[in-house]
Amino acid sequence: METTDTLLEAARSWRDDDPDPATAAELAAIISRAEAGDDAASADLADRFSGLLQFGTAGLRGALGAGPNRMNRAVVIRAAAGLAAYLTRHVPAPLTPRVVVGFDARHNSDTFAADTCAVLAGAGIEAMVLPRPLPTPVLAFAVRHLGADAGVMVTASHNPPQDNGYKVYLGGRLTGPEGNGVQIVPPADVDIAAAIAAVRAVRDVVRAEDGWVTLGEDVVETYLERASRVVAADTPRTLSIVLTPLHGVGGDTVARALTKAGFEAPYVVPEQAAPDPDFPTVAFPNPEEPGAIDLALAAAAERGADLVIANDPDADRCAVAVLDPHGAGEKTPGWRMLRGDELGALLGSHLISRGLPATNGTAEGEAAGPPVVACSIVSSQLLGRIAERAGVAHTETLTGFKWIARVPGLVFGYEEALGYCVAPELVRDKDGITAALLVAELAATLKASGSSLIEALDALAVRHGVHATDQLALRFEDLSLIDAAMTRVRATPPVSLAGQPVVSVEDLAVGTGQEGGLPPTDGLRLRTGGGIRVVIRPSGTEPKLKCYLEAVVPVSYGVVGLPGARSVATKRLGAVRSDLLSALGL
Repeated sequence: METTDTLLEAARSWRDDDPDPATAAELAAIISRAEAGDDAASADLADRFSGLLQFGTAGLRGALGAGPNRMNRAVVIRAAAGLAAYLTRHVPAPLTPRVVVGFDARHNSDTFAADTCAVLAGAGIEAMVLPRPLPTPVLAFAVRHLGADAGVMVTASHNPPQDNGYKVYLGGRLTGPEGNGVQIVPPADVDIAAAIAAVRAVRDVVRAEDGWVTLGEDVVETYLERASRVVAADTPRTLSIVLTPLHGVGGDTVARALTKAGFEAPYVVPEQAAPDPDFPTVAFPNPEEPGAIDLALAAAAERGADLVIANDPDADRCAVAVLDPHGAGEKTPGWRMLRGDELGALLGSHLISRGLPATNGTAEGEAAGPPVVACSIVSSQLLGRIAERAGVAHTETLTGFKWIARVPGLVFGYEEALGYCVAPELVRDKDGITAALLVAELAATLKASGSSLIEALDALAVRHGVHATDQLALRFEDLSLIDAAMTRVRATPPVSLAGQPVVSVEDLAVGTGQEGGLPPTDGLRLRTGGGIRVVIRPSGTEPKLKCYLEAVVPVSYGVVGLPGARSVATKRLGAVRSDLLSALGL
């Protein structure tokens, strides 16, 4: 690739404006190699200057490094300046905008948080920063609790160690009740992005040397006290738990939440207990990734534990593993991690059976309304079946908690990627801490009655049918290949899946059309007449094309009992995977 003069000029300009000597030097070295004719350096430079990081499913997120298409101090300062300009325009004078900032323990998270506070204070905005690296749910709680107009969380959640990110939440004075403390959606994200793009140079952004407030531990204590109320006062607490925070910031907070709620202190996997931005014991710091919770499973087997709880590094997700008599784990016999859809069905069913509140569970003083449970379009249809049978309203949203959390009347929401909102009046986002408390309550209650989470899942399958889910995730270095695959499958969608005729093909890019339907998103949804559903979409957080598969098989329909229904569903999912790979041309 030949590096153009325009690209080199842009790179030199960015280098000279970079406030961080480390990334300025990094960029200078790449420029020098590109000027000398190094094709790899030229390609690297072109990627770094392919555009400014934009708000995706989970805010800004990208690899650390120099340039506008990376996470660095220059990008963060511009983002903070754009947010400050947006708040100044939208919070009516003479009111002063108020922002709370949180950060995790990833590389540069504390620096990015400090830069954000400096920019906000320099713009005359009241800025508050959490006292130390803390989970994302604590920040989301603080936005509502402190009456902030916005919140910023510096985190890349479950991404690899070389990444970092920047989530923005809006508060009650800038949004309706359902959006208070929720991540930004259009048009706010577009407006903030435009304000960021309008920042001509970092050197022009005023950064105060002080003037922001470092919050005390009382905000954490208040969150823990409120979170402990998720568990009913009269339910059992006898349970042995193994906990892993996967080198993230959730270990102490989750352990304290469990003990505050009356459970025995969990055994925290020592090799993964302390925050470590390099995540040395895992390939990817995501509980869903193979091998990520092997240490926790081994500890559970050795200790005879009842339950394994794993959080991702910023503790907004919650994974659970159990001893399953139906099968054997690869490394730890009998233990397996529940799928996100399985845990979502269990938690939703548990909350419905406990009795849902008469009001919508949002801000104090809101009008009462019917309780609603929600999940994303890529999540299982089982929650909808459970809700329908119980006479509870259910709705589907686009992928991401910025959509789920906005559902009016929300009392429970989840998405299959291990995200659960079990207390929207507390945190209107996914919260792996309160989810851990609720699943511990359910597991302890079932244990006291001689049952288990696996038996509860079996009962749901018998009642509503086996809802087997799987995911085909394809990682790409060249993002254009994702667009090409989506173009192919749109042009020629499969006419059958697992031998069943496809009866419905919805292009989600044009929305679902009906009143109250979904807004447009890049994706395709296919259904057969025999209970198979597939959603194909590019990931909003990683360079992946994702296919979400579901096969629904009634237990009493042409099979012998529950094992037979599960076997049929598993075979259908395998056939669907093969059919999709062919349709995608991969």
